[in-house]
Amino acid sequence: MTLTALYDLIASRKSADPATSWTAQLLAKGPEKCAEKFGEEAIEAIIEAVKGDRAALTSEAADVLYHLLVMLAARDVPLDDVLQELATRQAQSGLAEKQSRPS
Repeated sequence: MTLTALYDLIASRKSADPATSWTAQLLAKGPEKCAEKFGEEAIEAIIEAVKGDRAALTSEAADVLYHLLVMLAARDVPLDDVLQELATRQAQSGLAEKQSRPS
């Protein structure tokens, strides 16, 4: 499944019955809870990266990507907007892009 397909599936769950979908339950709790879950998963991924457990890191990375997409959907930020931002950044060096950001 591509990230775009996963995002579309997550976005479709916004109108689903929370009793039938974990994603719908999470979205029903609001953007703040979605952000909290993303943060928890990111920390778990960091821990596995430091420990060096490839299998666990792979699993946690999948959770991070899923929860990032849920957080974006909760705030109505289309994945295409994020991908466009990445494409814009790709057109310049990483150092130049970082220097161009406001402090």
